[in-house]
Amino acid sequence: MSRVSGGLHRARFRLVEAGRTMHGALAEGLRAMRDMEPEAWRNLHVELATWRLWRDRAVVMVFAAATGLLVVGFTLLAEAASHGFTALQQATPLGRYVPLLWTPLLTVGLLWWTRRFAVGALGSGIPQVVRALEDDLDTAGRSALVSMRVSLHKVGLVAGGMLAGLSIGREGPTVQVGAGMMVEARRWLSRGSGIDAHDLMVAGAAAGIAAAFNTPLGGIVFALEQLSRRRSVSHSTLVVAAIVLAGLVAVAVFGNETYFGRLRVQSLSWSLLVPGVAVALSAGLAGGLFSRLMIVSSQGLPDRFSRWRRAAPLRFAAGCGLVVAVIGLVTQQATAGAGYAPTRALLEGQAELPALYSLLKFCATWVSAWSGVPAGVFAPSLAIGASIGHDVAQLAGVGREAAIPLIALGMVGFLAAVTGGPITAFIIVMEMVSGHAMVLSLMACALLSGGVARLITRPMYAELAALLLPAPAAAGPRPLPAGEVDRP
Repeated sequence: MSRVSGGLHRARFRLVEAGRTMHGALAEGLRAMRDMEPEAWRNLHVELATWRLWRDRAVVMVFAAATGLLVVGFTLLAEAASHGFTALQQATPLGRYVPLLWTPLLTVGLLWWTRRFAVGALGSGIPQVVRALEDDLDTAGRSALVSMRVSLHKVGLVAGGMLAGLSIGREGPTVQVGAGMMVEARRWLSRGSGIDAHDLMVAGAAAGIAAAFNTPLGGIVFALEQLSRRRSVSHSTLVVAAIVLAGLVAVAVFGNETYFGRLRVQSLSWSLLVPGVAVALSAGLAGGLFSRLMIVSSQGLPDRFSRWRRAAPLRFAAGCGLVVAVIGLVTQQATAGAGYAPTRALLEGQAELPALYSLLKFCATWVSAWSGVPAGVFAPSLAIGASIGHDVAQLAGVGREAAIPLIALGMVGFLAAVTGGPITAFIIVMEMVSGHAMVLSLMACALLSGGVARLITRPMYAELAALLLPAPAAAGPRPLPAGEVDRP
């Protein structure tokens, strides 16, 4: 028994000694850390923070890839909706008259759903992103305009507009969709990441454009020209990487093909100078007028139609849908949808457009947007511009092959005039048609048309964003134009 008790005593003694040794070592280590030079402390902090930095970068890249996948899904859904509208007309012998009822009804349904469940999804989406980038909005205010919830609603509503046969596009709404996806990454970032909602929204919006048009450079330029005017992007390299990654996801699905094929450009001669200038001036005037109509329609004037829109928005939307359906019936539905097929056929020298297609597509696009449903104007603007170039070529007596450069000039000119972003328009069109042989011509046309449009109106997206009036902080922004009545 004494032996056992002696063993326990010795074991207890060894444990006490070991504890004292460990305590001394810990105290010595703390003294050493306290005596470390400031530079050593900074190095230690950098080493500990490096893994968080790479983790944050990985999170941003994951959401960039998810943005690309969402845009791919949006594209496929919009194309399926367009084909569904065509199939609807072919289902019965009198199918060409079906849109006279189908288009107004579905337009009313889309507007009701938007105003009831997703007010932030109204419009094209670019003004919402521009407004969300302003510093006077709090988190709740930004979420009302740009969020995952709004993005998912936007995808379904724009696809519904394509199914209705409205003259709308998906590319502008993709900006809001991409920004809504990317801004969700913020909740997964560490507190000290330094990546704020502004950087994420810019990256997502530009990634959406890059993936939608398969134009990575166009997405980057769009971010710089349209979204980063008020504030620099603090993580430009990470933003560019996110844009490129989203574009690569789209390329992996759809292939490395240009949006409208490859432009066949013969050697340009001086004989096209006068028609080219005429295209630039015509596209600038038409685009400036379109932009002005979009702004005035959203502001709401004291005229009969604006009063009708304010008092009975659903009935007004039904009237707009009927007008679009009638225009589609006259043009054999050439004005329905984004106008992708007519534009590509024009660039390939194979299309014969209906009479007054430019004017009718212009009116159909404006009325579709005026109805209030979520609608983009990027692709319809390209179709209108292409038609303007085609019309000028016919008036000038230019041959079919020689008219192709004029059609491309019309596209870039009208887009530059409508969006107020000549550099973005030039880059996007150049990448979409692989028009590197016309770099200087496209750039000159974009600048001339954009300058003409500025004589008529201010940049459309900035003006529309200014109409998204702020509300008390608790309620967030009121994402309806000033002329609208906020009712379900």
